[in-house]
Amino acid sequence: MASKASALGLITVAYVVCIAAGWAALVNLDIAAPWDAFVADVVATVVIFGFSLAFKNSSFYDAYWSVIPPLLAMWWFEHHAPGIDPTRAYLVIGLVWLWAIRLTANWATFWEGLSHEDWRYPLVRSRAGKYGVLADFGGIHLFPTIQVFLGCLPIYAVMTRGTAPLGWLDVVATIVTFGAIAIEMIADLQLHAFIKTRKPGTFITSGLWAWSRHPNYFGEVSFWVGLMLFGLAAAPDQWWWVCSGAAAMALMFQFASIPLMDERSAERRPAYREHMKKVSALVPWPPKR
Repeated sequence: MASKASALGLITVAYVVCIAAGWAALVNLDIAAPWDAFVADVVATVVIFGFSLAFKNSSFYDAYWSVIPPLLAMWWFEHHAPGIDPTRAYLVIGLVWLWAIRLTANWATFWEGLSHEDWRYPLVRSRAGKYGVLADFGGIHLFPTIQVFLGCLPIYAVMTRGTAPLGWLDVVATIVTFGAIAIEMIADLQLHAFIKTRKPGTFITSGLWAWSRHPNYFGEVSFWVGLMLFGLAAAPDQWWWVCSGAAAMALMFQFASIPLMDERSAERRPAYREHMKKVSALVPWPPKR
């Protein structure tokens, strides 16, 4: 099995190829915005799926979640509408890049290499039976791509509709988005510190994890809510599509990701079900006594 360094090198090659393919689609297809970027996003996803199939490891897609949004932000900024508020645009770009760098670095640091694949991926394929490859593409690759693209639509609103002057909602959006990045970072650091010394059958109940079973998920959902607030500040009359991504993220984490993670933890750690009764699933809240 390849070393982690060579595996990361292979991942880098995969992303260079997929971004090049997406870029080629973006500049050559005559499609109205933002759908040109969406088609390019799907093209890049198909390329990553090809690498996942070739190397029998769908964790090739893991970094896609955080790699693509800053590139979309830069593309839309490059083609921004005249008269948009530059401060709002720069704030959004800076926060998206900060989130992306931290999340990608966290993944790269703790990813174990091609010997490891996220435990959920084989589960998705096995449940699909003979349609495992389709489930792999649709559920592990395409669905998250669509979800993240919807989450990025507020960035598009800021770059193309954001002529409204900077206001109080932008201040709230900045606090929420930066706070979300901080919460995610702190939760991840606390979790990794716990993992280093944990004993069999135990789970983390300290720090942010004392008030939420999934504070990292809370940070992630809050990040997309923060972007939504920027979008609403820029184009409040477009709320119906500006809010779609954050709503989809909240629903996915609440009704898919959290139940799946909780059930796995409960199966492996007998005391976890009692922990579930006391500690909030997502939003940090004082635990029940």
